[in-house]
Amino acid sequence: MGSAGAEGATVATNRKAKHDFTITATFEAGLVLRGSEVKSARAGLVNLKEGYVIEVDGELFLGQVHISEYRHANQNNHPPVRRRKLLLHRHQIDKITSAIRQDGMSCVPLRMYLKGGRLKLEIGIVRGKKLWDRRQDVKERDAKREMARARRHDS
Repeated sequence: MGSAGAEGATVATNRKAKHDFTITATFEAGLVLRGSEVKSARAGLVNLKEGYVIEVDGELFLGQVHISEYRHANQNNHPPVRRRKLLLHRHQIDKITSAIRQDGMSCVPLRMYLKGGRLKLEIGIVRGKKLWDRRQDVKERDAKREMARARRHDS
């Protein structure tokens, strides 16, 4: 979790996405949020792990992202899990919807961050990894680690 209030601070990341998916493209989207949601998000009380992006009537929405209730809000607090509208340009929406209509492709949130005092969401067009893809990633990571270790011992 990043420090709240700092410019460009990361509020939440979806680390599971890089493990489970191959990311083919990323987009920056704005979010339509309530005041208590913004305050909770700035405090880092966001979970993107189960989140997804869905298209409804030509618009994109964020689903299954948990933003905890704000402690200091009154009875007008927000529900923690609800659909939240994403703000994108029409050409970006068209590109994303055509991509997720392809077989095996979907769109997931990757990172929520502050930019210019506003909350932004980095979303990615992804394809699910097969088990052997994940094993290959582990092998490559281990090989890089061994090479780095060998270089350290040589010098």
